[in-house]
Amino acid sequence: MTAVELEDPLLSGYRNDLLMADSKASLTAETYLISATQFVSWCDDKKLCLQELTVQQLMLYFVDRHTNADELTVAKDISALRSFGAFLVRKGVWKENFALLLERPKIHRALPRVLSVEQVEKLLSVIDVSTPLGVRDRALFELIYSSGLRISEASNLLLQNVHMDERILWVTGKGDKERLVPFGDEAFRWLSSWINDARPVLVKNRAVPWLFVNYQGKQLSRKGIWKKFQELEALSGVSAKVHTLRHSFATHLLAGGADLRSVQELLGHSDLATTQIYTHITNDELQMYHDEYFPEREKKENGELKK
Repeated sequence: MTAVELEDPLLSGYRNDLLMADSKASLTAETYLISATQFVSWCDDKKLCLQELTVQQLMLYFVDRHTNADELTVAKDISALRSFGAFLVRKGVWKENFALLLERPKIHRALPRVLSVEQVEKLLSVIDVSTPLGVRDRALFELIYSSGLRISEASNLLLQNVHMDERILWVTGKGDKERLVPFGDEAFRWLSSWINDARPVLVKNRAVPWLFVNYQGKQLSRKGIWKKFQELEALSGVSAKVHTLRHSFATHLLAGGADLRSVQELLGHSDLATTQIYTHITNDELQMYHDEYFPEREKKENGELKK
């Protein structure tokens, strides 16, 4: 929380407006508030009155932002300023929302890193499952890969939302959106061992709602999951992030013939365009396999073997 935000009633009001009127998720509200706070601070530094701000001055702000931030950050800032501008209009500070005139920069998204099935197996095989915590880690990362979970979704997953007979999870994702996600045989095997044998050792007689707990029997945090994954990365020699398992889940499904809409539902993406990035990964992999197994034909097409 910045000093500007604490002192400025307008920003305090904007925060409340985001959470109450717009029903934004807390993380989204925090992101928008940070962008609005930076903008107000910039106006203060330039001795510009917010009520008298011109479109040209607003554009100048984003020229400054472009020198200190990447395209994705600027795009997020513009979305936030459009929201903040709408709030300023409602409060009578601005006559119209000038931020709507700003054009978001095109984002050149890099393809996410994906592991092969063999790499996933190598990563998970280094887990020492002779201890309750080891069983937990195997169940945790098997489930993240098998169901394409985000790290926060795995951390917040409730025991009551794991339906072992149906092999279905009830997951709460971004923006508190809920979805049903299946999990496979290997995840079922390790989840059964975790729930029936290892987890009771850690939680003892306490009623703990979360599926995954730490050594104290409390909720396993996102940071705890991240740190454990780093250990597996070092032991296995497989370079990845926890989120790479989710990327791999989506890519392996599409490579196996799953349709794009189904993968979108499983991942909890609100926009199909977000899911479509995985089709590019699959196509790149197919091209790689083609180049590997049909090198002679590739050379002929390029005229290198023509007589």
